[in-house]
Amino acid sequence: MRTPVTIIGAGLGGLTLARVLHVHGIPAVVHEAESSPTARAQGGMLDIHDYNGQLALKAAGLMDEFHAIVVEGRQTMRLVEQDGTVLHEMADDGTGGRPEVQRGELRRILLDSLPAAAVRWGRKVSGTRALGGGRHEVTFADGGTVVTNLLVGADGAWSRVRPLLSGAAPEYVGTSFVETYLYDADTRHPAAAKVVGGGSMIAPSPGKEIFAHRESGDTLHAYVALSRPLDWFAAVDFTDASAAAARIAREFDGWAPELTALIADTDIAPVLRPHYALPAGHRWERVPGVTLLGDAAHLAAPNGEGANLAMLDGADLGKALAAYPDDVEAALTAYEQAVFARGAEPVTFDGAEVHGIDSENNTARAMLKMITEPSS
Repeated sequence: MRTPVTIIGAGLGGLTLARVLHVHGIPAVVHEAESSPTARAQGGMLDIHDYNGQLALKAAGLMDEFHAIVVEGRQTMRLVEQDGTVLHEMADDGTGGRPEVQRGELRRILLDSLPAAAVRWGRKVSGTRALGGGRHEVTFADGGTVVTNLLVGADGAWSRVRPLLSGAAPEYVGTSFVETYLYDADTRHPAAAKVVGGGSMIAPSPGKEIFAHRESGDTLHAYVALSRPLDWFAAVDFTDASAAAARIAREFDGWAPELTALIADTDIAPVLRPHYALPAGHRWERVPGVTLLGDAAHLAAPNGEGANLAMLDGADLGKALAAYPDDVEAALTAYEQAVFARGAEPVTFDGAEVHGIDSENNTARAMLKMITEPSS
């Protein structure tokens, strides 16, 4: 390749691609809008699956580093009813296929595995355009530009690269998370800490759900899922932390206080995270010199697979480019066929993410049946 691969976005998918290319001696530059690796909190725990995310880390040669950041015991998962009764608990015996890590730590080991100049910070993309012959120009908010023979959009839901390939745009799916944190939980929030347990806890019901997990240290991180239109959330004043927490907690009136404490007693201002998705099976015609990965390619509502699939996309693209060193288009064709095939597969419940909260069957007992009884 005459110029380095240009990757837009230093999330897990873009960094995995850069790392796999580096392993194979292929130069790449990652452009990231954030000003530094520490400019923004990187979110909570991720379960990295042995059938996708871990395969990507193996291709990146980072399994030892990955094992070093696994938070032991966090694969424990319990199902809880609205009255606080623990209906079922799956213990973490160390043999599960989805060990938990902090997202920020995972990003760190990817960054540390790259040459210092591989990531350029503060490079917010303002536009992209095709120049012909598979070449593309990227313009940044600071007025700078870069011209590349291979442009990869790893820039998430609102990708600036996607319009080069597709007119699809994310649409609200009807559900949102409200995110909360409880710090020093065992001493300051003991009832909530007890109901969550040592790993993750899910308390489901039709149209609403509380999912929480214990992060490293003594922190509880909760995702409160509600099936409501955007206008409903717009009427909640999230600039008033206590009022917003109280308003969201009212949607769970009658639930056990140790569960509603995960909302009402939050130590941060509640954060609204609406769920958007691209059309199911999103795909595009081959356009020379450009492709997408991760949420830019196949954004979906949270299902436990997003980060894992982004990393697998990055690894697969890196391996394809290494396998076809003199034929970028063949590499992109092979890669996209694999991505499109994955996009057509049904999402399976992994026991630790919001699942079908609009369904009347979204109860702890229905979820227990899903987990414990094999599908026919």
